[in-house]
Amino acid sequence: MTEPQRQQRNADRLLELFPTFHQRIAKVIADLEAINVRPRIQDAYRSPADQLKAFNSGHSKLKFGFHNVTGANGQKESLAVDMLDDDSPLKTSTAYVLKLAWAAEKNGLMTGIRWGVPVRLIVAIDKAITEKDWNAPVKIGWDPTHIQPVGITAADAKAGKRPL
Repeated sequence: MTEPQRQQRNADRLLELFPTFHQRIAKVIADLEAINVRPRIQDAYRSPADQLKAFNSGHSKLKFGFHNVTGANGQKESLAVDMLDDDSPLKTSTAYVLKLAWAAEKNGLMTGIRWGVPVRLIVAIDKAITEKDWNAPVKIGWDPTHIQPVGITAADAKAGKRPL
């Protein structure tokens, strides 16, 4: 994808996000670009039908998730993005997901880098992020490019709760 295409895609996907989440994701993008990473929001809002497909295919563990959040009038207010490395969208590197987790956590968000990783191995992820050791040999969770807020559940979001 060309640089203008990547930037336009990110701008378009940011419009699908709840405002405070939008602001934080924009900061994640800026933080990654500042260290010469070219992040691309692959997915933001996902329709309920698309979410069901993701669930049925094993790509999601939820029938309703943060990607499906809408406002009172049905406007898109996604509280999740899947953010790929535009320079290597088909083969996600450990270095990229560690940098993504660093930028997300710096901005009060979380990724799926730790999901499904045994507790004893999470320490290595935490250490790599703290030390900015992007090439550390760590076990990566099952959805490392997914970003969502902390302190709120998908059920909370479905009931109308939104992060600050």
